[in-house]
Amino acid sequence: MQEFDVIIIGAGPAGLRAAKVLAEGKAKVLCIDKKQEIGVPKRCGEGFGLSWMERLGLKPDNKWCLQSINGAALYAPSMKSVKIDFKKVSGYIIERRVFEKELAKEAASKGAMIRTKCHASDFERKGGKVIVSCAEQGENVKYATPLIIAADGTESLTARKLGFDTKIGLNDIDSGYQYEMANISFENPHFIHFFFGKEIAPRGYLWLFPKGKNCANVGIGIAGSEPKTAKEYLDKFVKAHPGLRNGSIIEVNAGTIPVGGFLDELAADNLLVVGDAAHQVNPIHGGGIGIAMEAATIASGIALKAIAEKNFGSKFLNQYTVQWYETRGNKLKRILKQRHMLEELNDNNFETLAKSISGSDIMLIAEGDLKSSAKMVIKKLVKHPKLAKVMLKYLK
Repeated sequence: MQEFDVIIIGAGPAGLRAAKVLAEGKAKVLCIDKKQEIGVPKRCGEGFGLSWMERLGLKPDNKWCLQSINGAALYAPSMKSVKIDFKKVSGYIIERRVFEKELAKEAASKGAMIRTKCHASDFERKGGKVIVSCAEQGENVKYATPLIIAADGTESLTARKLGFDTKIGLNDIDSGYQYEMANISFENPHFIHFFFGKEIAPRGYLWLFPKGKNCANVGIGIAGSEPKTAKEYLDKFVKAHPGLRNGSIIEVNAGTIPVGGFLDELAADNLLVVGDAAHQVNPIHGGGIGIAMEAATIASGIALKAIAEKNFGSKFLNQYTVQWYETRGNKLKRILKQRHMLEELNDNNFETLAKSISGSDIMLIAEGDLKSSAKMVIKKLVKHPKLAKVMLKYLK
């Protein structure tokens, strides 16, 4: 039975980032994934902000950066839009399967061992270590480690098997459905496009992320408790949109998206939880590539300390929880308030906002700047006191 300093379950952006950082720190690390190909299937609109790339030390690469993005357009139900134009490249729509394979190659070059089509089905704590039982390409194998990093997505089997509660309420999870579409037309391929309204996407939004002039990811995220499916709402929108209705669907993706339900603790004995498994996403738009990789970087730093001190208890490992909330988690909690605010708005409210506020006003709300957002609402919605009252309730 091979032994490793750390075993990472899940070779997505969080798992692969952890593998790289740990290998750079001279840890003996194994990263496994049940899928036979890294990067597929994707559960992602594939947007990646330039500020996140810079924060993570990533350089945009033409191998996986398909379309530069300069701004965003937000549409009310009537299709009246509010534009946010940064006048410069602010991010990219990426090809995620290529991006993740490049991450895997980099982690492997640093010394990480990566295995695909390797399904970790059971975990047993024994003698201060965890014995991981896997079905690997038709063979039963076992690995041992004192530390597991669970990076295996929203439904994290790893965390549950190790007695860690990652349950998430229906109100904090969205149902997502997405088409990659070709031979379509839309306004401004250098903008990402968001569509709001109770009939368009109840308690969520619909997006169009360009992957060139005539190709885009067109998807939707709605409340998981909705009686109608996300696909039904998406199909209705596509059929009604003149630029989409005659397009071709060249890829279909579906899955759940955590949009809240932040965990009070992110560690247990022999265990750290990162990425979607830890519900580490932006609660408003559900984006999580950069957030997950940042969390993995923090978790890996604590893991290297644990290896050095031979301390894999929950108390020591929860240094990761503290650092995560100081770095990112507390800000996401503030943004969660904005999500709750948006959920309370009706279609008439969205129309009023489209007529009353600017792109820079929207950025204040999206960034979780509660104080400045409250001042903006008081100023811009003076003629709409009922709407202002609803919004200010969440901007305390």
